[in-house]
Amino acid sequence: MEERVQAALDKIRPALQADGGDVEFVEMTEDGVVKVRLQGACRGCPMSQLTLANGVERVLKEEIPEVTRVEAVQ
Repeated sequence: MEERVQAALDKIRPALQADGGDVEFVEMTEDGVVKVRLQGACRGCPMSQLTLANGVERVLKEEIPEVTRVEAVQ
């Protein structure tokens, strides 16, 4: 499962990196919650929650139906 999450994140990563940010996979819980750590410019950006929901979470849910939600952790 982790490999599938990493592959999906690799599809999102270029867009984040273009704006000076990145995303790191932390873990996936048994109930389908993917925990990620936003990095670089994404870390303190006021739009990071929107990026997380409309970008990262949307792509992960499309690629991996088992994903229920995505959370940012420190």
